[in-house]
Amino acid sequence: MSSPAISRRDAMRIVWLILGFTSLALGALGIVLPLLPATPLIILAAFFFAKSSPAMHDWLLKNRTFGKAIRDWRDRRAISRKGKIAAIVAMALTLVLSIALDTDLKIVAIQALALCGAATFILTRNTA
Repeated sequence: MSSPAISRRDAMRIVWLILGFTSLALGALGIVLPLLPATPLIILAAFFFAKSSPAMHDWLLKNRTFGKAIRDWRDRRAISRKGKIAAIVAMALTLVLSIALDTDLKIVAIQALALCGAATFILTRNTA
């Protein structure tokens, strides 16, 4: 007997589910690793779970830590003032740390350019 073929829809659901759990795991790491952004990864996980697992999506939306941020982003494309401040401070500290560690100036310049782009994005979003 041969196993039944998996439909394209089911295959995509599995891909979305894997991406959701990967984003969730990276977001969880971002809670303890200062250079890994937790909230954007959790929001990305919610997007993937919305396509693959209603139960996981609902769990994230009801989560005490991330639920409000996910709902704010989903409903109004908004970031909380506290979230904006935390992100900008983390980016500034990252740049200061790179300079303090005597990182090559070319690397610091590339990093500063990337961080300025990220900061611009964050600061131009609605405030929740």
